[in-house]
Amino acid sequence: MPDRANNKHRLAGRRIALVEHRELDRLGRMLEEQGAETLRCPLVAIADAPDTVAVTGWIERAIAAPFDDLVLMTGEGLRRLRDAARRAGIETPFREALGRMRTITRGPKPAQALREIGLRPGLRAATPTTDGIIAAFSGEDLKGRRVGVQLPPDSPPRLADFLREAGALPDPVEPYAYRPAADPREVDALIEAMRRGAVDAIAFTSAPQVARLFEAAASEGAEERLMAALRATRIAAIGPVVAAELRRHGLEAAIMPQGTYFMKPLVTAIVAALST
Repeated sequence: MPDRANNKHRLAGRRIALVEHRELDRLGRMLEEQGAETLRCPLVAIADAPDTVAVTGWIERAIAAPFDDLVLMTGEGLRRLRDAARRAGIETPFREALGRMRTITRGPKPAQALREIGLRPGLRAATPTTDGIIAAFSGEDLKGRRVGVQLPPDSPPRLADFLREAGALPDPVEPYAYRPAADPREVDALIEAMRRGAVDAIAFTSAPQVARLFEAAASEGAEERLMAALRATRIAAIGPVVAAELRRHGLEAAIMPQGTYFMKPLVTAIVAALST
């Protein structure tokens, strides 16, 4: 029997499916250091937005007249904007413009991306969701305020609609796009491994991973197999945005960190749930 009392190998004998892409090795390493075996099937790759002209135009507007407020939904988004500014030869003025805006961050990742360039996060959403961003603005007079809004790909218009109804002037930008990363055969193998009970948990670190898994299953006519597989497997979600996407598909996260929503707390929650 695995010795899970050994703090260095509390996940010995456990197999965890990972669908993360960008930080797959980091997440896998943290779990493997706890003794887990990882089944890796990255589902979503991240690429620069195809409309580079629109992204550069947004950056140029931000430089010419810095926004009163800048909503940062993801750390990836700010880093992609910086990369686009660098390619356009305007990184320094963009950094200076950022320093003149009040930032509103959703979760720890955009706050960390600001610190990487020597800026302090401004207003932070109490919960890392669109509702949290809206609540952060509650009670403020937004009439006439210019608000830059960095969005993840394919975001619903809810935040921009809220800002317009409050009298603000939102200027949204989506600086990156999602691309399928896994071969359909890899997805099928993942579903089958979960269905037959060979996976103790599957960890989702973003809502698009959930959506992509269902899209991949639908393209192969495997929706019922996927639902059966997920219901047979403990699901770990990095935070409430992922949990909400799971609920949209009729599923509940069995494992989720409390209060802070990034990879280390996710691993801690997985260890706590699977080492008992």
